[in-house]
Amino acid sequence: MFLLIGYVIILAAVLGTFSVHGSLMALWVPTEYLAILGLFIGGFIASNGSKVLKSSVKALGMAFKGAKYNRALYVDLLSLLYELLTKVRKEGLMSIENDVETPGSSPVFSKYQRVASDHHVVEFMCDYLRMMVGGNLNAFEIENLMDMEIETHHQEVHQAPHAIDEIGQAMPAFGIVVCVMGVVNTMGSVGEPPAVLGKMIAGALVGTFLGILISYGFICPLATQIKQKIEENSKIFQVVKVVLLASMNGYAPQIAVEFGRKVLYAKDRPTFLELEQELKNRKG
Repeated sequence: MFLLIGYVIILAAVLGTFSVHGSLMALWVPTEYLAILGLFIGGFIASNGSKVLKSSVKALGMAFKGAKYNRALYVDLLSLLYELLTKVRKEGLMSIENDVETPGSSPVFSKYQRVASDHHVVEFMCDYLRMMVGGNLNAFEIENLMDMEIETHHQEVHQAPHAIDEIGQAMPAFGIVVCVMGVVNTMGSVGEPPAVLGKMIAGALVGTFLGILISYGFICPLATQIKQKIEENSKIFQVVKVVLLASMNGYAPQIAVEFGRKVLYAKDRPTFLELEQELKNRKG
């Protein structure tokens, strides 16, 4: 939503100011637009593989959507972890084996559909709960493995916004290329009247204008929005990590989920009393 609002303000500022001093029709040079579009598409395809191209298209929707993870979902996540860890504390690690192996049919996971519907988070959680059940790794080893997996995930999901940002940074140079092409065409028509030459030079400069506007007004803000959404979406893995590690280090479930609550961003973090009351209500 804010990205679209920003786009509208940018267009209003540029086109509105220009229309005061001249005609907007001077900016309508179809060949310049086609050249810029071709350079953009060709450069983007040439600099990225099929995997990045697909993830970039998929990431575009992320920029225009609201936050995927909010306070309500994090409360569900912490409640789910609390219930699993409480079950472990009362009945032993083997009591959650079926929940971990088949979370889709688990009565515990079924209570928290907002969390259960995110297969990446469920897979991450169940993988490490499975290791805890197996009892073959200590907390230090699991923490290192978690860090490496989160870092791998971080690198993978940042490929798309990085590629979009890179092509955005190249757009001013593409604009210059289009402008130079227009100037070359103009120089070949030096015998034309000044009015004709002036129109041709103005058309050539539209290429530079488009390259800069599209880069810093549209593509770079888009890449920044995607990066911010990715950072927000990665926080949930850190929450799972600190809660499970706290449990492995001997902390009670109530304290372990408090570790997870503390790593949340302020806007998504329930207060201690809110979480405590929520856990009591769900337990009741």
